[in-house]
Amino acid sequence: MLQKNQIVRLAITDLTHEGSGVGHADGLAVFVPRTAPGDEAEVKIVQVRGSYAYGILQQLIVPSPQRAENDCPVFSRCGGCTLRHLSYEAELAAKEEWVKSNLRRIGKIELDWEPILPSPQISRYRNKAQYPIRRVNGKVEVGFFAPRSHRLVPVRDCLLQPEHFSAICREVCAFAQEKNIPPYEEENGSGLLRHLLLRWGETSGQTLVCLVVNGDSLPHVEELIQRLEPLCPGEMTFCFSENTRRDNVILGKSIRAVTGSGRIADKLDGVELSLSPYSFYQVNRGAAELLYGVAREYAGLDESSPQLLLDLYCGVGAIGLSMASGAKRVIGVESLASAVEDAKENAARNDIDNIEFLCADASMAAAHLQQQGLRPQVVVVDPPRKGVEEAALRSIATMGPERIVHVSCNSATLARDCQILTECGYRAVRGRAVDLFPRTAHVECVILMQRSGIEDKK
Repeated sequence: MLQKNQIVRLAITDLTHEGSGVGHADGLAVFVPRTAPGDEAEVKIVQVRGSYAYGILQQLIVPSPQRAENDCPVFSRCGGCTLRHLSYEAELAAKEEWVKSNLRRIGKIELDWEPILPSPQISRYRNKAQYPIRRVNGKVEVGFFAPRSHRLVPVRDCLLQPEHFSAICREVCAFAQEKNIPPYEEENGSGLLRHLLLRWGETSGQTLVCLVVNGDSLPHVEELIQRLEPLCPGEMTFCFSENTRRDNVILGKSIRAVTGSGRIADKLDGVELSLSPYSFYQVNRGAAELLYGVAREYAGLDESSPQLLLDLYCGVGAIGLSMASGAKRVIGVESLASAVEDAKENAARNDIDNIEFLCADASMAAAHLQQQGLRPQVVVVDPPRKGVEEAALRSIATMGPERIVHVSCNSATLARDCQILTECGYRAVRGRAVDLFPRTAHVECVILMQRSGIEDKK
């Protein structure tokens, strides 16, 4: 039987959905971060639990051909890029298999999957970052929390973020250190600087800098702005958010712009969007355009016979606005009031007048629209990781749309949702994964559920 601290030689044969390699010893599955299928490795057992164990890599004896050289100094410590030790080809293959496996195992769905779409960029692709600010070894640092902890790993240059984000991080830390502005301390709720939130509009060149403060003001703010503006490739807007809560919520209830409007612009899939610190927006614009292209293709909207499109969990309206030209009418539904206001502004900005937005919970909105007798031909859902509420799915099915396009960042909850829709008389006919999060264990996917008896649309 395996024992804690025992050194074993393992052949790594599989990869978990969290990016850990899997080997077997003494009849137990052993999960080992930073290993890849095909590795032969010496592993130290650190925990034994019933039918499985956890280990840490001690020595790589025979490297797998799927491996790649790690280029990040904090890989495995910050908890972000769990797949940075794999080649990108191996990463894509693993993600595609994870999606297929979940749909097959949980949703009992077998599909002839279309090939996964890779991200146009695998580094520096993110347009948003939220950095906790803490004191580490006497210095003000930004970075990310280590896995399953609130221990800050200093990261002033994340390889997933634009380069000017790194310059802003360094300057904010230097400024706070010089001016003796204390970072937040979770243990007692003291300190001022909690988080640094950055957004970048790739097409506009605009940068949003938002400091989250444990108070109602920020000392020397004008000097900080003067120091940050030259670091941004285009126009900068600076704001701060007051958050004195003693919990893990990052932003406070209001944003105060100091310079600029507190918003930036970007364009996604031909739609101009206005974004605030609160706005939900895909962090990888290039890959998001591929994702929305798949969703639009699956929706099958035909300008020659305009249809009603219902867009649930619509956020700032990006998907519905991108499909509006092919629909007679679009109804977007979102529970966050600020996002609904953003969506309305974005519709006006793009002169799109056949779309309306409701601020409502998806379940309640679907039931309400059903009671009104609305019969959308197409429903698009893009829920958070927890998926769609069962009540909402059954209300959608009762409306009888021909096609339901499910966009998801969690293939496990997607599989559960598809199983419910299958019970309601729908069948999965097309599916594709799109990699919006290279080097991490996350992947987006789209499934087309079609009402039984409706002819397939390819």
